[in-house]
Amino acid sequence: MTPHIEAARGDYAETVLLPGDPERARWMAENFLEASRCVNRRRGALGFTGLYRGKPVSIQATGIGVPSLLIYAHELLYFHRVKTLIRTGTCGGLSRDVPLRGVVISSAVRAEGAMSGQVFGLYKPAGPDQALLALAVRRAAELGIVCNAGLTVCSDVFHHPDGRARFDEPMARGALAVDMETSALYRIAAHFGARALSLLTVVDHITTGELTDYSERQALFSDMTRLALEVANES
Repeated sequence: MTPHIEAARGDYAETVLLPGDPERARWMAENFLEASRCVNRRRGALGFTGLYRGKPVSIQATGIGVPSLLIYAHELLYFHRVKTLIRTGTCGGLSRDVPLRGVVISSAVRAEGAMSGQVFGLYKPAGPDQALLALAVRRAAELGIVCNAGLTVCSDVFHHPDGRARFDEPMARGALAVDMETSALYRIAAHFGARALSLLTVVDHITTGELTDYSERQALFSDMTRLALEVANES
């Protein structure tokens, strides 16, 4: 076990899906995995391991933001010897080409500020595993999932004093969406020689002002979860 994960070595599969919300982790395990068992309850950051189409896969909640994600990612990669991390998170839409409730695949990520998502320079900038990215794009098309792949922004601050204006530059560069973890995920995975991919569901739209209701926040993750599990199963 580690300081933040009570599971023993071997309790996690080599591929772990990373939702932020513990309740989303539970919902994903209960609705998509066979023979799932809870392997972590420490601090309420629920973790599960089960089978998807006969292949072992795990799901581990990471909380909100870069510091929280890095704690769980580091312990999964270093102690539990996980090989692949697939984020299944939420994001805010920046491009009108990205629909509310649609799925965004982060094919590249730009930190919002000089230090955002960079962990004070500990990890070098990095992107997704290219094989996972190509597989996700292909499987999304085959499954009929509304999906856009492209540049995303990673921000450490949710309630920012500059509001929408802080995204003017990345939007001009074609950024599709903003989340709070992807930059750090790609960096730490590269540091450990692991594979990573970030899949995001648009739960609000910064450009249009659209917003999903929190009551639907589990059901609307079905496409993203299915896509992540298909990628995990084939990779």
